[in-house]
Amino acid sequence: MIELENDTEQASEELKIPDVLPLLPIRDVVVYPFMIIPLFVGREMSVKAVDSALAGDRMILLATQHDVGDEDPPADKIYEVGTVAMIMRMLKLPDGRVKILVQGLTKARITEYVTDKPFYTVRVERQNDIPVGDISLETEALIRTVREQLTKVMDLGKQISPEVMVILENVQDPGSMADLVSSNLGLKVADAQTLLEINDPIVRLTKVNEFLNREVELLSVQAKIQNAAREEMGKNHKEYYLREQMKAIQSELGDNEGKEELIEIRKAIESAKMPEAVKKEALKQLGRLENMHPDGGEASIVRTYLDWMVELPWSKATRDSLDIVRAKTILDDDHFYLEKIKERILEFLAVRKLKKKMKGPILCFVGPPGVGKTSLGKSIARAMNRKFVRISLGGVRDEAEIRGHRRTYIGALPGRILQGLKQAGANNPVFMLDELDKLGYDYKGDPSSALLEVLDPEQNHSFSDHYINQPFDLSNVMFVATANQMDPIPSALRDRMEVINLAGYTEEEKLEIAKRYLVPRQIKENGLKAKHISFDDESLSEIVSKYTREAGLRNLEREIGKICRKVARKVAEGNPRLVKVTAKSLHTYLGPEKYIREEDLDKNEIGVVNGLAWTPVGGEVLHIEASLMAGKPALTLTGQLGDVMKESVQAAQSYIRAHAGILHLKPEIFQDNEIHVHVPAGGIPKDGPSAGVAMTVALVSILCHIPVKKDVAMTGEVTLRGKVLPIGGLKEKILAAVRSRMRLVIIPEQNKKDLEDIPPAILKKIKIVAVSEVEEALRLALEKYPPAAPAAGKKAGKSASSAAAQKGAVRSGAGA
Repeated sequence: MIELENDTEQASEELKIPDVLPLLPIRDVVVYPFMIIPLFVGREMSVKAVDSALAGDRMILLATQHDVGDEDPPADKIYEVGTVAMIMRMLKLPDGRVKILVQGLTKARITEYVTDKPFYTVRVERQNDIPVGDISLETEALIRTVREQLTKVMDLGKQISPEVMVILENVQDPGSMADLVSSNLGLKVADAQTLLEINDPIVRLTKVNEFLNREVELLSVQAKIQNAAREEMGKNHKEYYLREQMKAIQSELGDNEGKEELIEIRKAIESAKMPEAVKKEALKQLGRLENMHPDGGEASIVRTYLDWMVELPWSKATRDSLDIVRAKTILDDDHFYLEKIKERILEFLAVRKLKKKMKGPILCFVGPPGVGKTSLGKSIARAMNRKFVRISLGGVRDEAEIRGHRRTYIGALPGRILQGLKQAGANNPVFMLDELDKLGYDYKGDPSSALLEVLDPEQNHSFSDHYINQPFDLSNVMFVATANQMDPIPSALRDRMEVINLAGYTEEEKLEIAKRYLVPRQIKENGLKAKHISFDDESLSEIVSKYTREAGLRNLEREIGKICRKVARKVAEGNPRLVKVTAKSLHTYLGPEKYIREEDLDKNEIGVVNGLAWTPVGGEVLHIEASLMAGKPALTLTGQLGDVMKESVQAAQSYIRAHAGILHLKPEIFQDNEIHVHVPAGGIPKDGPSAGVAMTVALVSILCHIPVKKDVAMTGEVTLRGKVLPIGGLKEKILAAVRSRMRLVIIPEQNKKDLEDIPPAILKKIKIVAVSEVEEALRLALEKYPPAAPAAGKKAGKSASSAAAQKGAVRSGAGA
């Protein structure tokens, strides 16, 4: 038997403790000697241990287990040092549990586990405190410090019973004081167990003092935070209090709209099928929103952000229609000609049919206004059974228009790309970027640089908008850009797109389009029927050639609409008979002709050459005139020529002087004469190198006094060695030659490949000869070449007649 001497009662009274005791593992609490505490016992093993103790001397060992959640702790998960306690009272509860009231007697260490079924019985060894002896000054100071610190803890808001403070005033033993304070301080189990295992009372009390100091610091900081919060509430306290009252009243009335809204947002997030990282961020923001006041400013920002997150089509896509025959029918029904673009779309559908997962193509349609670039995008979407989204980039100067604003700004929204996808409701629409060449830039950024990521198939699978700030996959989107000219588009952006050029329509194509599409549409839009109005082919051809001058069809449709409106007025006034629109009656509806073409040359003339020029509204024939006059040697150029075009004349002159021997020209002809070159119309700017051949022919004609054939037109750049270099806009130039009833067109050898783009019907109407040397062009254009005898230099030359003025800016150089 172990003898225990109770120092707090009578020193002479001895309490005997058995060597073997039942063990009661306890959770989340450490029992100290002389501590009285109620315990709830629910585990079957623990109840049997309590019954065994009650059947004997009512003594039991209380030892704390390591893991609170362990229902059946093994021996190595129970602390070795515990407290022998006396069961003072026991009460059985209706749910089968037992409530006991115990008092700690003394500390003891488990030396051996005797049995483990049906409950633990253990052999114990008493743990006595080291005797203190007389209380020293240091110990007395420590005791007082502990009392003062405990008082501070109470003052800072710690809940400690006043009875404890009274008892503490009368306790002088360091060990008892340490046990009393630690049992009421609410320490963690590991810290409390550490104190229990210390047998030196002074060391134990010093450790308790450290815990008290830490508790005082924690409570002080906590009080400081609470005071700061109260001060911050300040003026808004009353409003906050009233809102909280309103919140409570609404809750009592069952008005939980705010809560229901959060539930709806959570459901929307779950059903949006977002990528895992995006969903995690959305739920994080929803958690923030749940902790905010619903009327707070930041709450509305987070709510708007979450609305955008759930409404974006993260995983919604339309199913592509892969019926190639149907797609071809739709494209043919909507647009006449444009074979290259139709073929490219059908190729994409064919590959898509063979390969399920592929990146969307990025196309760029380049052509003059009115040729059907935008309407073509709608037809592509209809043929593929995709949604169609169009945004106009004309005048956009801010990078945020593409990438969006950051959420820190008031009124921030995603960029136009994600706005368009939300509007479409699918992540694979046909997305048209209209007027790409009209983008601007300023101090706010360069939108074209932001488009580099959007239009790069290697990057746009993780496009990051500043507002959403999460990667969005754009690789399924079919981007179609449109532009009138390629020059303003940055090279890096141009490199990311597949460029398809749309040239202007020929008169024959315009006639066919007017018959198939424009006339029926205008009849319908003006409330007429086919029985009210009809157009013959001759009248439509007259409208195309004499009332419009454009590469596209907009003005043509306006003129047709003007006629339909006049007929609609007659029908509305009660005259429903059929109106047949003929070439002779056009003057009645449209007034006098707006465009009169230049008079064709009636004979071969010296110094007058038919040059070919490209304009934004199609090709034109220019009558380039040259004149030789007596005077100081000089070269005069008129007609608002650009620098490049002036250099072409100078290069032609240098070529002729270098080859004066072949041309039988004496040096005096250059020294005693002034050369004047004029390109009508003088009020229209002109530039480009492609008039080099025409300039050379004109100069040779006046210097050698040889007439130029009136039915020959030409284009091409000339070098000092007489080489003919390729030019651009060949289709438009040949069409202009056909309209002017030219018999022969001279083109550079390297442009023969471009003849594939010209309709076969046009090629049958005119003879085209490709040349690589300017000498070949001279043989074809002049009445005779080379001159048979030396040409006499004339002191004065007769200026050729001027050509009719052209409408619109003329550019004779290579370009589109």
